[in-house]
Amino acid sequence: MNTISSVVEQYIKSKPFLLSSLSQGIINLTSLSRIMMPDLQLHLGKEVKQGAIVMALKRLSEELDFKINYKISKVLKNIGEITVRSSLTDYTFVISDTLLENQARLLAEINKAHDIFYTSSRGVNETNIVVSNSIASTIETIFRGEKLTHKIEDLSSITVKLPQENISTPGVYYYIFQRLAWEGIIIHEVISTTNEFTIIVSDDQIDVAFKVIKDLKNVFD
Repeated sequence: MNTISSVVEQYIKSKPFLLSSLSQGIINLTSLSRIMMPDLQLHLGKEVKQGAIVMALKRLSEELDFKINYKISKVLKNIGEITVRSSLTDYTFVISDTLLENQARLLAEINKAHDIFYTSSRGVNETNIVVSNSIASTIETIFRGEKLTHKIEDLSSITVKLPQENISTPGVYYYIFQRLAWEGIIIHEVISTTNEFTIIVSDDQIDVAFKVIKDLKNVFD
């Protein structure tokens, strides 16, 4: 059986930015309850008092304050080194029978060089390769027989070292990417390992993106 509290929770959780604002206590609960009332009454099939919605929102905001602010803040305050690389190019190739073989050839070339950025992610139908511009000609030679669907130049990367707690704390990535979205940052690629993630953004947005991530340590102060 649906209750006012459960329906309010479902409503809030379906709106990510509203969820975060509620957890930070920056929303007028009375005004929000007035906006929500028609939807809640339709869902419950009965009249709902505004005071009941306000109380449900208050309880939910207190719960979210602990679940989101307390737990995530512990992880974000312990963010490790942040590494920025520039002059990158992102290639997207359709997966083929020869693609892995060509990637092996590329890795052999990269191992001969120094200070080269390389990362790759493989999906169901395509593979992305992000590399330093200095070996762009090598990529285009080795992969000339592959089907290239996208090539994006003038990119930069930000690599963030996360503490061990990130693997057992829900919402860490959500919170980070939400902050980036608020600043209008377009993320071209996301590459992650257990305790590290890298985002690829355009050169003209790297300064803002770096500031957002650097300031995460202090966002709950």
